[in-house]
Amino acid sequence: MKTRKLGNSGLEVSALGLGCMRMSFGDTPTDKQEMIDFLHKSVERGVTFFDTAEVYGPFTNEELLGEALEPFKGQVVIATKFGWKHGEKGPHPSAGVDSRPDQIKRVADASLKRLRVESIDLFYQHRPDSNVPMEDVAGAVKDLIQAGKVKYFGLSESNAEQIRAAHAVQPVTALQSEYSIWWRNIEAEILPTCEELGIGVVPYSPLGRGYLTGKVDENTTFDSSDIRSRNPRFTQEAIKANRAVIDLLERIAKQHGATPAQIALAWLLEKKPWIVPIPGSRKLERLDENNGALNIELSANDLAEIHSAMSQIKVVGDRY
Repeated sequence: MKTRKLGNSGLEVSALGLGCMRMSFGDTPTDKQEMIDFLHKSVERGVTFFDTAEVYGPFTNEELLGEALEPFKGQVVIATKFGWKHGEKGPHPSAGVDSRPDQIKRVADASLKRLRVESIDLFYQHRPDSNVPMEDVAGAVKDLIQAGKVKYFGLSESNAEQIRAAHAVQPVTALQSEYSIWWRNIEAEILPTCEELGIGVVPYSPLGRGYLTGKVDENTTFDSSDIRSRNPRFTQEAIKANRAVIDLLERIAKQHGATPAQIALAWLLEKKPWIVPIPGSRKLERLDENNGALNIELSANDLAEIHSAMSQIKVVGDRY
């Protein structure tokens, strides 16, 4: 497995990480032991970067990673997140955001226990909180870093102004953001800001929530617990209308003896050396397919063809 450094921080991780959300959140339930075995096999294959959050479950995803990855302490990097209000059943996006410094510190203490670690490797603000200045958020994480409870600070879905404000107080190691061949909005301001400040970028949904694998068509149905059942890009009309994106990926894939998913990931990896996508997976064959993207080198002609084709394609449906 190749490795990459997240910006100028020196934090080195596998060039492809693993998004773990769907192992315990918003989708069909999974068998815990099966997921522990899968996580162990991921480490055996060289994956060292695992993404979770207190809200996934809630709490159960952190507990899963804490149990599964405890034997690999010091060998893996676990990223988790804070930033949601806590209701009766814990944090949930529907309850709204909460990045008050006291809340950040409470979340960190609880996450440390669930993850079974002495220090959180990478601690992201899950979403910006308009009620709390970014300087205060960064200051709270700076306190946690000084206390040895957190190693690195991250942001998620923040804009360029928010990134700069936070970075001035506590250097930001990584920005997590949706980024893929069909969602490129961060390229105008956010990507250049990260490059200027030496911040790594961690794209989530790099395969468009599964659409860019080419395995979703207008006959695909989604269980009500699957977030795609309510996603505007996964209506029958949008799935059909966006087929041109898959046709493009399949065309390039054929030239490389690859799959559409591998081309979509290889495209992201080619963008910048400090970009580390975190595709979600629960099956070994998918994990192996995704990791195969690291062996694909897209040519300048491939990249030009993708750029030209995507500039002519209007993607149908909002991302949320």
